[in-house]
Amino acid sequence: MQTIRIGGVPEHFNLPWHLTIEENAYQKKDIHLEWTDFPGGTGAMCEALRNETIDMAIILTEGIVKDIIAGNPSKIVQTYIQTPLIWGIHVGYHSKFNSIEDLQNTSAAISRYGSGSHLMAYVNAQNNGWDTSNLKFEVIKNLDGAIKALTNNTADYFMWEHFTTKPLVDDNIFRRVADCPTPWPCFVIAVREKVLDSHLVQIQNILEIINTTTLDFKKIPSIDKTLSYRYDQQLTDIQEWLQLTEWSQSLIDVKTLEKVQNQLLELKIIDKTVASKNLIFEI
Repeated sequence: MQTIRIGGVPEHFNLPWHLTIEENAYQKKDIHLEWTDFPGGTGAMCEALRNETIDMAIILTEGIVKDIIAGNPSKIVQTYIQTPLIWGIHVGYHSKFNSIEDLQNTSAAISRYGSGSHLMAYVNAQNNGWDTSNLKFEVIKNLDGAIKALTNNTADYFMWEHFTTKPLVDDNIFRRVADCPTPWPCFVIAVREKVLDSHLVQIQNILEIINTTTLDFKKIPSIDKTLSYRYDQQLTDIQEWLQLTEWSQSLIDVKTLEKVQNQLLELKIIDKTVASKNLIFEI
């Protein structure tokens, strides 16, 4: 049996992976799919791909595009979530800041440099006409670190997925002052090039299994209740999220990759663009 190591955030987006693993769907294809949660998000997964501690990642589009251009020996093999990610912009519950305008020239909590929370701070600044050279950051590693930073005022705001942080808003730990959707499909599946060279058939089988599941994921009986229970979310929030979210079974298109690269270049997050074909691998 071939072991393939995969990583993703411990969020509701990835329940299809856990369901298929629990059903032994991959073992039937002689694959042991070993899942690792990455609470630190995309930056931590980029590092794990580079270090060869995982073989695949369910990862933010902008983050992996940036890291492949910077030398990460991986390729995007498919879009996983077609719809944008809705980033909530949060402050501490007792913060003096009450609006997005109040946050100009303040300090953003980020999980790490190169992470989605880091890159989206630039997108948000651009959306609001701020000078991105004035952005300031406090590295907090993960959601727990963000709670401490915003509560202790070592950072002023934090951008993280709207529905994942909703329980913290409900519990009066965070206040959400605005939302900032990504201007592109949010999650892709990336695989290390060495793994594509040596285990392509297994990767093809994995994608076939997950795509069969995501195609009809919303039709699974009581899936909203399952998501609500497993991710400790209000049922109404999960139902809203399901309405907003579409999974994909296709490779990301070249025009979208050009848009991502051009925006990252404009924001000076990358110093060059590359041919989009250099970012992807057609399975």
